[in-house]
Amino acid sequence: MQQILVYSDSLSWGIIPVTRKRLPFAARWPGAMEIALNKRGLSVRVVEDCLNGRRTVWEDPFKPGRNGMIGLAQRIEVNSPLALVILMLGTNDFQSMHPHNAWHAAQGMATLVNAIRQAPIEPGMPVPSILVIAPPPVQSPRGPMERKVADAASKSAGLAAAYQEMAASSDCHFFDAGSVTGASVVDGIHLDADQHLKLGKALAAYVASLPALGAGAVR
Repeated sequence: MQQILVYSDSLSWGIIPVTRKRLPFAARWPGAMEIALNKRGLSVRVVEDCLNGRRTVWEDPFKPGRNGMIGLAQRIEVNSPLALVILMLGTNDFQSMHPHNAWHAAQGMATLVNAIRQAPIEPGMPVPSILVIAPPPVQSPRGPMERKVADAASKSAGLAAAYQEMAASSDCHFFDAGSVTGASVVDGIHLDADQHLKLGKALAAYVASLPALGAGAVR
């Protein structure tokens, strides 16, 4: 049994747009990915650590604990051995209270990558491979979050390219979720149910091809 940790925000938590409800595990993309990988004959368990509002490395001035660095090393330690860690963050870096652009978010992701590789896992356990996912570009936001992410589309311009460059320089795998699906047609930010399934199946095909599901580097 190989374990994959998904470290993300509300796009992966499965929030149903313009509500505070959550899709069930099998309908969220991490669950859809696990199911598809198992159908391919791969013995894989997906562990979700997805917090609504999580940034890469910045604090939310209104809600504590949304800095992605907080507790990340301990999550790696808790869930080891891990074959793969999937990072899909960045959308919240562009909330209206932040001045960040795509370059800033990419630097934040690079910081998380380094933290994962330096996490205090037990001797003999594998250092997990890392997959960086660029979330679908924010569209015109609608609904309760409209003011919170009003200018996110412009601030996040070029995010996928910035993540791809960062992943290449950090020896990480990269996947552009925007190449598979856009953002929700309901709120322009999250993922609708059909988009979760589409992304999960596409990621299963990509992850199944990675050497990460074989033997990893061992400390």
